[in-house]
Amino acid sequence: MSAAPPLLQADWPAPPGVGAAMSQRAGGVSRGPWASLNLGAACGDDAAAVAENRTRYARAIGARPVWLQQVHGSRVLRLDEASLTTELPPADAAWTSARGIACTVQVADCLPLLLSAHDGRAVAAAHAGWRGLAEGVLEATVAALCQGAGLQPGQLLAWLGPCIGPRQFEVGAEVLQAFGNDPAAPDPLRFKPRARRDGSMRWLANLPQLARDRLQAAGVTHISGGGRCTVEEDSAFFSFRRDGLTGRLAASVWCR
Repeated sequence: MSAAPPLLQADWPAPPGVGAAMSQRAGGVSRGPWASLNLGAACGDDAAAVAENRTRYARAIGARPVWLQQVHGSRVLRLDEASLTTELPPADAAWTSARGIACTVQVADCLPLLLSAHDGRAVAAAHAGWRGLAEGVLEATVAALCQGAGLQPGQLLAWLGPCIGPRQFEVGAEVLQAFGNDPAAPDPLRFKPRARRDGSMRWLANLPQLARDRLQAAGVTHISGGGRCTVEEDSAFFSFRRDGLTGRLAASVWCR
């Protein structure tokens, strides 16, 4: 049996009955730009290699990950035993109270968000690039988890996984406008102006801070993580912004 791939453990005060982890680049069988633990099935890698990598990842977390068809939207699914055998509709977030089923999202610069009830009764995961974030995927995930598990937002714990960081995420005016920020007078904590050599303006976006804003507005107060950059840590993480053709990481949360 192959060695288990190294995992990044979520640094949050989740209860003992909740497991949470994120994959890193090492520990798989993929080659070339996908080397080595690529978990993405739609980024050009060999299908057999991806299948082996997913098997290794599932073994490492000790739960059954459910792979979503992500579309940068805000749809949230409830996962149960049937989810393991049926084709799911496109969605960018999921929640469950079933034991051993891992809500899982794939990323390669987008922000992975994990949520847990304070008592471990239910968990959720969301994939949040800037489009999904602006569309409300985090608010929708919080609402679905709270409604489904009988919780209040203040009873949730949140963890922000590695994503493209505020020194690397250069964006145009349309991103600022999507978050209600005026390009002529941007909030520097969230969008730091940076002029290009040709004189045109771009901004460095703080994706973790934008996510914290949305979570706090939704009533979530216990928020951890958000300090690691996928672009800057090339040995640990895949990054689409850095490499273009590359693999996908996964972040999962489950009830034990």
